[in-house]
Amino acid sequence: MGEENEGSGKMFKFETQLKKLKHEVLTEVARLARVDGISLESIEKVPYEVIKGDIAQYRCCVYKERAIVLERAKLAAGYLANGDNADTDLIDIRPDEQIIYVIEAACDRCPINKFNVTDSCRNCLAHRCQEACNFGAITIVNGRAYINQELCKECGGCKRACPYDAISEVMRPCKRACPTGALDIREDDRRAMIKEELCVNCGSCMRACPFGAISDKSLIVPVAKRLGRNRKMYAVVAPAITGQFGPTMNYGKVRNAIKSLGFEDMIEAALGADAVTVHEANEFVERMERGDKYMTNSCCPGFLSFIEKTNQSEATKISGTVSPMVATARYIKKKDPEAKVVFIGPCTAKKGEAVRLGIADAVDYVLTFEELLALFEAFDVNPFECEEENVNDASVFGRGFGAAGGLTAAIKNYVSDSGVEVEFKPVAVSGLECKKTVTLAKMGKLPGNFIEGMMCEGGCINGAGTMVPPLKAKGAFTKINSTTTIKAVLKNHTLKEFEDVNLER
Repeated sequence: MGEENEGSGKMFKFETQLKKLKHEVLTEVARLARVDGISLESIEKVPYEVIKGDIAQYRCCVYKERAIVLERAKLAAGYLANGDNADTDLIDIRPDEQIIYVIEAACDRCPINKFNVTDSCRNCLAHRCQEACNFGAITIVNGRAYINQELCKECGGCKRACPYDAISEVMRPCKRACPTGALDIREDDRRAMIKEELCVNCGSCMRACPFGAISDKSLIVPVAKRLGRNRKMYAVVAPAITGQFGPTMNYGKVRNAIKSLGFEDMIEAALGADAVTVHEANEFVERMERGDKYMTNSCCPGFLSFIEKTNQSEATKISGTVSPMVATARYIKKKDPEAKVVFIGPCTAKKGEAVRLGIADAVDYVLTFEELLALFEAFDVNPFECEEENVNDASVFGRGFGAAGGLTAAIKNYVSDSGVEVEFKPVAVSGLECKKTVTLAKMGKLPGNFIEGMMCEGGCINGAGTMVPPLKAKGAFTKINSTTTIKAVLKNHTLKEFEDVNLER
């Protein structure tokens, strides 16, 4: 943390300049929503609040910087970042599941050729690279292989054939990070583009782009408006919040800070995770007893969408249990039907989950941890100075959902305590491993009977909406101050109330 005394954002040490810039834009948009409301005229002032002076810090000139900030501000306010095609007014982004968008003005069009010959080329007599190329793209020039990029189809045959490994493969960071192949490059101007039919909104491309040219649609405006008007809202906070604000910020302080924003209360999503553990474990036992080969989790919306969009035949293997986010939200609305519920977590895909058919009855808005910090700044709440409140609703296993393997640990604990005879053989995977594992399952070669898939590498603590590097977050995450087991929580009156909550997707 820094040494400044004013503002939560000023006291937070951002991982990169991009994180800081995004925070500043979100904060300005939240301030507008809180006080004056959003209009094209007000949004056009944001670049001058964020980029002050006439000296460029990030781009070729201050004018380019402000043009990009304007597009980022539009997206932060829930409108289309339409760049050169801007009309005279703001264009609403359609209210569907697509959350991740390319900010075209910010895309550097990375002039990268995927395959290139390096200095390791020995001009061998075999010329296996040339023989392997079926498109005539490789010739020998000045004693070494040369790739004609206009003819190259990027098949990789030359790289595989070269005995010296003298051909390098370079891929755009955004494209390399995408686990589903949804990130592609436009042929006309080499800008990044997203194939929505394959996108699972995991935000991996957003996290990977070093130019900040990919961002998520924000719902910070309606939340800031309601907070500014003292409307009743409850916050559901994901377990991965641990470590996001540094080692001194625990659940108790976070709860106090969130209530200081104007929320009625803060409920741990880990409480819903405990209920989901029980329901999903029982569902697993039932499926195995009726002869199913395997079952997958449903708590990660990115993984769920990945199966539905790329492996439709395996969709029936997805658990029918809702995610902890939905379980907790339904629990709150059972107690207070008039309440609005805001989920706060590390995940951009949760924004898409909230608008899925049948789920909008539970979660009204979804914010990331980045957006929460911006709200603190916009509402002059310093979380680091807030007092600690007692928070001990959930078990250590429910809180463990935030990291890869946490769900399987919780189910294993419950199955063990329940004494059922069904064997539980979990396969926990995250990131790019998900694709390989689902393929093995589809082929009948899965080395287990339960898949825990998390689209973010390492789990939710490495989500696209987090604020600190995963290693730092994991260190704090593993020091969660709770020794409560699920068995103990089952005796808790609060969890018993989930008996009347619908936990079916």
